[in-house]
Amino acid sequence: MKIIKLILGVLAVNFSFAENCDLVSLEKKYTQQEYVSLWKDQAVYLMGEYNIPASITLAQGILESGNGNSILAQQANNHFGIKCSNWTGDTYYKNDDQANDCFRKYENASQSYLDHSIFLSSKTRYSDLFKFDVTDYKSWAQGLKDAGYATNPKYPQLLIDIIEKLSLNELDENNISSKELSTIKKEKVEKELVKSIMANAHTVETHKNNIKYIVAKKGDTYYRISKEFGIGMWQLYKYNEFGEKKDCLVPGDIIYLAPKKRKSSTDKFYEAKKEITLREIAQKEGIRVQRLMKMNSILSPDKIIDKGEKIKLK
Repeated sequence: MKIIKLILGVLAVNFSFAENCDLVSLEKKYTQQEYVSLWKDQAVYLMGEYNIPASITLAQGILESGNGNSILAQQANNHFGIKCSNWTGDTYYKNDDQANDCFRKYENASQSYLDHSIFLSSKTRYSDLFKFDVTDYKSWAQGLKDAGYATNPKYPQLLIDIIEKLSLNELDENNISSKELSTIKKEKVEKELVKSIMANAHTVETHKNNIKYIVAKKGDTYYRISKEFGIGMWQLYKYNEFGEKKDCLVPGDIIYLAPKKRKSSTDKFYEAKKEITLREIAQKEGIRVQRLMKMNSILSPDKIIDKGEKIKLK
């Protein structure tokens, strides 16, 4: 029941993202510090829901994904090296312990973070971990090795070294487990979040295709926008169709707060002023990308439209 509740609840409301999401280039090689900035909020949020230390989650993410730079993280959004056992979702194959090992593939890296928490909390072999205090990262690190998460005998010390080098244990100590977090402290955290959001509030505008939208600012995330406007995370992903690897927002991005339309209400055609993908045109014109693909007999949303080429909008 808890798993079902969290899947629905996280998709609907509190699917936390990091605030420093101006680090978006897939070609960029992330440092450990940048990785922590991107994912610490999500790790802390999931700690409150599952009582898994945020320090452990982040250290595992750093170690397993090479700071988010590994092929598995880039191609499958899998930051924890979780394989396909009892998995019905998309898959990704690469050589690991065996040739062509099967790994879980996610639509975005945030789903990988959620699945990591569900994976640890739902598997019997990891049950002893939850006997440790949420601030006892050393026992958690050793416990993961003892439970078989990794075969490297140095795995616990590798996690501990990352945690202590980056002071990740402070995240655990400053955000104690949900069982111990008082109503007063919860309210304080919520008030601080609201205060932060309102200080950076957005102006809602109406697109020419009659859709409400905002323009992303530096540091914006889907999580912050969802809290500001009371919109589910899943809705923002669905409305904006940025693609599988768009976990972070760039200043200037158009973010729709309602579904895009099936066609343009104003223009018959879009003439490309420069090379642009069909997906980008869909976002620019406020039209669902699948509809543009159908209207123009285009098979891929990421097809490049050449300068001067016209695309039907209705």
